[in-house]
Amino acid sequence: MADVKLRRSMLFMPASNARALEKAKALPADGLIFDLEDAVAPDAKAIAREQAAAAVASGNYGGRDLVVRINGMDTDWWREDLKAVVPSHPFAILLPKVEGPEAIQRVEEEIAWHNAHPDMEIWAMIETPKAFLNAGSIAEASDRLTTWVVGGNDLVKDLRAKHTKERLPVITALGLALLHARANDLTILDSVYGNFRDEEGFTFECEQAKELGFDGKTLIHPAQINVANRIFAPSEEELDLARRMLAAFEEAKSEGRGIAVLDGRMVEELHLEEARRMVAMAEAIA
Repeated sequence: MADVKLRRSMLFMPASNARALEKAKALPADGLIFDLEDAVAPDAKAIAREQAAAAVASGNYGGRDLVVRINGMDTDWWREDLKAVVPSHPFAILLPKVEGPEAIQRVEEEIAWHNAHPDMEIWAMIETPKAFLNAGSIAEASDRLTTWVVGGNDLVKDLRAKHTKERLPVITALGLALLHARANDLTILDSVYGNFRDEEGFTFECEQAKELGFDGKTLIHPAQINVANRIFAPSEEELDLARRMLAAFEEAKSEGRGIAVLDGRMVEELHLEEARRMVAMAEAIA
């Protein structure tokens, strides 16, 4: 069974907050994003870099993938961010407000100067109108690029749109990002939900994101982790169907048939990729 990287819940943590970084060691999030950008005041950037680098190097986060979001390339901070954190070998560097391939390529060159591990990934935030319109060229910018994080709040602001439950004002952009991500074999994570006390609204948005095809959700508060983990995991019904599909197809194949019938529905090879992914995901969660 193919390896599956769990991305159900990726929690942003302000790297300037030592207490939050300590608490994160015991949280059940699939991964952590140590933030040097929006969550960190200008006079705290230096300590945030130091604490992010130390956290990544510590080995105290239970094997979770640790990502560092650097400051935007329109600031004076991003190069110092990379200089501080790349030697600690984070799993990935997350770039905010990417609008074209050039930003990714510049960061790729910069991390090479700091002897980045060959497997270090680059993640990109797709959050402005220009980014969505340039999604195709961004997706092909680098072999290190593996993951997109959609920034819905910035997009709503830039469009002068309204925040609505169903997200209809931005649904075209979300679909466009998903198309380009899947066409280029990228993981794609949905944007944060700002009101961490609104569990009903957050649950609805996670369910919608799963239906659209997102791999998981970025989070701003530990209270959101369990909901995201539950919704983006295969349900018992989905998992049961996936296993029965695989078994039915194996039986059909052993009898020399290329098509199986399960519960009155045809099962072909094209249906099995998602079934295999669900089973692999369940095994990774277990």
